[in-house]
Amino acid sequence: MKTSLVRVLILAAALPVAAATAANLAITPGKYTGTMESLTNYVCPEWFRDAKFGIWAHWGPQAVPMEGDWYARKMYQQGSADYRDHLQRYGHPSTNGWKDIIPLWRAENWDPEKLMKLYKKAGAKYFVSMGTHHDDFFLWNSPLHSWNALHYGPHRDVVADWQKAARKNGLPFGVSEHLGASFTWFQDAHKADRTGPWAGIPYDGANSNNWDLYHFPAEKGDTQWYSNNPRWQQQWYDEIKQLVDDYHPDLLYSDGGVAFGNEVGLSQIANLYNDSLRQHHGKITAVYNCKQPSEGRWVQDYERGVNGGINPHPWQTDTSIGDWFYNRHWKYQPLSWTVHMLVDITSKNGNLLLNVVLRPDGTLDPEVETMLQQLAEWNAVNGEAIFGTRPWLVYGEGEVQAKGGAFKENFKYSARDIRFTTKGKTLYATALGWPGENKLVIRSLGRTADHTQNQIRRVELLGYRGGLKFEQTAEGLIVALPPQKLSDLTCSLRITGKNFKPAPVVPKAAVVTPDNKNRLSLGAEDAVLHGTQLKLEEQGGVSCIGYWDNPAEWVAWQVQINQPGNYRVSGNAATVFEGASCVLEAASQPLTAAIPRTGAWENFASTDFGVLNFKTAGIYEVKVRAANAAGWKAINLNNLKLALQ
Repeated sequence: MKTSLVRVLILAAALPVAAATAANLAITPGKYTGTMESLTNYVCPEWFRDAKFGIWAHWGPQAVPMEGDWYARKMYQQGSADYRDHLQRYGHPSTNGWKDIIPLWRAENWDPEKLMKLYKKAGAKYFVSMGTHHDDFFLWNSPLHSWNALHYGPHRDVVADWQKAARKNGLPFGVSEHLGASFTWFQDAHKADRTGPWAGIPYDGANSNNWDLYHFPAEKGDTQWYSNNPRWQQQWYDEIKQLVDDYHPDLLYSDGGVAFGNEVGLSQIANLYNDSLRQHHGKITAVYNCKQPSEGRWVQDYERGVNGGINPHPWQTDTSIGDWFYNRHWKYQPLSWTVHMLVDITSKNGNLLLNVVLRPDGTLDPEVETMLQQLAEWNAVNGEAIFGTRPWLVYGEGEVQAKGGAFKENFKYSARDIRFTTKGKTLYATALGWPGENKLVIRSLGRTADHTQNQIRRVELLGYRGGLKFEQTAEGLIVALPPQKLSDLTCSLRITGKNFKPAPVVPKAAVVTPDNKNRLSLGAEDAVLHGTQLKLEEQGGVSCIGYWDNPAEWVAWQVQINQPGNYRVSGNAATVFEGASCVLEAASQPLTAAIPRTGAWENFASTDFGVLNFKTAGIYEVKVRAANAAGWKAINLNNLKLALQ
């Protein structure tokens, strides 16, 4: 395949970099320019604010080895699992490199129309296709880059076929681009083994004949996520602009902040917005996603994370039910994880963009199809509280309070965690589980002293035709649910009335009581978390207290001691650090315990804390904290157990 003219010019210019900016940032004519000031005029379109849920096909030739994300880079990192896998199955990367994997991606059983119908039925209100990942392989027909899906692999314009299926099903269509980071990301392909029989033999990326795919060598010091090389910045601008100009996506996602952090990236955003204005007769319908705060200039995205509260500007979480590319070693997230993420994100003015992992041939694993069908059933009942809604004055109440940020998403929710949304004058309250004793207490809707707030006329359970009895007390709105559980996932209420305003909620600590042998089990869910970073999460299939990075933060339980005496204390904890320790304190007795290194955050091991003496019966606080700030190393704490000796 002949190298494209644009890349020929760039390759020919692969000499020392001059201190210059990209030379040609042509923007489709319109009111937006490549400045932050210009982009302040942007208003997020209503279709995106109403949508709440999109499905993403993070799919391409890196699915072929079935080893997950970043294979095209890690196969060039000697000693990595992907390097060993590649060596065993495909040969040494000096001769058999990434360029030789690409033709193996044939997508032979891919049916975009069938998949799109399934996605729409599951509740997706928009769809996003991979455009190009960091592997520099384009899934669209690009006249600027020959390494694309029309010339290699499936020999189809994947982006165009996805777009056609989305349009046929009435879904807005987006494209993700990860090209901006590929220039430095791919530099490992230019190296060689350090040891062994191939030591010193350059990988195929070092061959200048392959630089159209692997890029020319980076200048010394050019190692950040986005390159500082103006030629690469120009190349990125031209190639992504061609994608926008020819395919007119409703959404463009960039994997990073504003590309290159300068006028280059801002001009690309302006081009997208102006293109949308031109295509829709002066009305902007396009959305730009990137991982940088925007103040409304674009839609900020959190990879595998959430916003900690309500953002006045729409935002988005992008995450996956498994690895980003198909990984034969990974298990999929349960349906409850997806549903709870969707409810929590919606309550905070966000959207969930979910990668539904495709096999290399373009099909879904049977369990994924089952999950989508179950999600469709859940949305058929509960979607009223999600789609087309807006946040209330508070996003919710409960024990799980997520601090915002990327890569923070595995929270252990329960029916005590309730999330609110509104639609017109209707308030929705969704509990993230089915309450015990068939009773839901919403403390934010309690009776106030003057009786003017939260005048509730009617409470209905979505999916249930019968009436519900309810009462308001100082404790909260107490709703009697039907005896037959509707769902293990959620309990969604439609509440009508007037003067809705959240009542003050004072957190209550549950008191842990002993069993008939005077043993107490202190679970993560029973703890009161003192701090802004600490969170309940799920690791290795169990709930735990995690994100314990700040030594000033601590956790506590309230326990009922019925029988005075000596209690042996043990706990289940995990850490990746050597030398981790913590202090457990109760009844003015501090016990210091060393936490063994378990090698992974999901691997928990038992630790003996020692013996506590309770001289009298009563309620005590059991506290776990750092011994000192300087020596603190983060741990995940699953539970504590106290047993009378």
